[in-house]
Amino acid sequence: MKDFDKLVNEAYIRQLQAETRRHFLKKCVAGIGSIALGGMMASCMRSGNAANAEGVDLNALNPLLPRAPHFAGKAKNVIYLHMAGAPSQLELFDYKPALQKLHNQPCPESLLAGKTFAFIRGVPKMLGPQATFQQYGQSGAWVSDHLPHFSKVVDEVSFLKAVHTDQFNHGPAQLFMHTGSARLGRPSIGSWVTYGLGSENSNLPGFVVLTSGGKTPDAGKSVWGSGFLPSVYQGVQCRSKGDPVLYIADPEGMDRDLKRNAIDAINQVNKEEFETFKDPETLSRIAQYEMAYKMQVAVPEVMDINNEPEYIHELYGTKPGQESFANNCLLARKLVEKGVRFVQLFDWGWDSHGTNPSDSIDLGFRNKCREIDRPMTALLMDLKQRGLLEETLVVWGGEFGRTPMQENRDNNDMPFLGRDHHTDAYTIWMAGGGIRNGVSYGETDEIGFAGVSGRSSVHDVHATMLHLLGFDHEKFTYEFQGRPFRLTDVEGTVIKDII
Repeated sequence: MKDFDKLVNEAYIRQLQAETRRHFLKKCVAGIGSIALGGMMASCMRSGNAANAEGVDLNALNPLLPRAPHFAGKAKNVIYLHMAGAPSQLELFDYKPALQKLHNQPCPESLLAGKTFAFIRGVPKMLGPQATFQQYGQSGAWVSDHLPHFSKVVDEVSFLKAVHTDQFNHGPAQLFMHTGSARLGRPSIGSWVTYGLGSENSNLPGFVVLTSGGKTPDAGKSVWGSGFLPSVYQGVQCRSKGDPVLYIADPEGMDRDLKRNAIDAINQVNKEEFETFKDPETLSRIAQYEMAYKMQVAVPEVMDINNEPEYIHELYGTKPGQESFANNCLLARKLVEKGVRFVQLFDWGWDSHGTNPSDSIDLGFRNKCREIDRPMTALLMDLKQRGLLEETLVVWGGEFGRTPMQENRDNNDMPFLGRDHHTDAYTIWMAGGGIRNGVSYGETDEIGFAGVSGRSSVHDVHATMLHLLGFDHEKFTYEFQGRPFRLTDVEGTVIKDII
């Protein structure tokens, strides 16, 4: 830990040294210029709409043009760290000494009555926390020994300790967590945000997805899909090794001039088709062809972490050329630094049933924690040092929680220690982008089974995220099938205690 603290201090000093007067002025001038240009373009396009009412809507031709929200939001970008498989809150943030005293005792019938679990059958045994806890920071937040690095930045975050959901299987719960519905077909939150705000970089997608852990989420690519929104707003999956995007290189025998001419010809056909049929998906196709062309230059550069200084690699624990959560955290910083609106990280492998060593709560789970501890801590520190944390909302969490009981199947003990899926209580944390520092909101009962105060639903979490971005979640809608839809459906309340 001393070496890590030393490294952090060194990183901070080097960052300050890099921010010379010349760089500062360059950033200011560029920023002011971008604001002015954006305003001029928006103004021109608005006036152009009226003058060319019977022609192509020029503003619609660029659906990713930056747009203003309902009000001035504190966050401009989002980095969402989703731990696919649902990490146990009882081994990380929700300290329950009373649960330790009940370890290996039969579960009280009152906890089982009327409840449905994914795998637990009969009467399971209680499972005490498989970690030791300590309070950290001025906030006194409880953090387990699984996250020694993260314990140093707890005063930067707000914890939601009593989040609940109504889905206990991974696929539907992940859909619910990311689209506001457990059914297929709804836009993901990244798509909603990009639809509402556009993007600040015309050469990169507004919504980028990075995966680690060897597999994609159980819900598949629907968790970053655009649903009924135009397809231009869906997440673009990039890779942290090999070509960042498949087929991004020019085919053999085709140079960029030839490709430019081909795209221009295709776009002209699509423009004529739009003038005839007024199908918004035609505009999406035009935008996607243009984006694909621009990405060939911009994406390889921003997705290359080899040029980052050595102290940054040490801070994150990155290894260029490998697919890892650490590499993706560094890429997330680079992407928001370049103006990407929403960066979604999915890390697979958090399902801790106890069927084998890799998914046991006392072995495999510890290893997963080691993989994320250093990089997610570095991400927060790096964003703060660069002045990006104030305008970047960072969200961490899974799709549901874990039971205080040990998993059994067919009323038989598992070969290793594990916990079943749990909908009644789990923990999410947020940082930056208008989030209050060092807050712990919500509380569960003495064994972490259910929320007893400050309960927050998935829709509440979404409403709060949209509020920080400048949207009234009740008014942020899209007309589909004859009625207005919204991310929060007909529910959701902004969690004011953390903002």
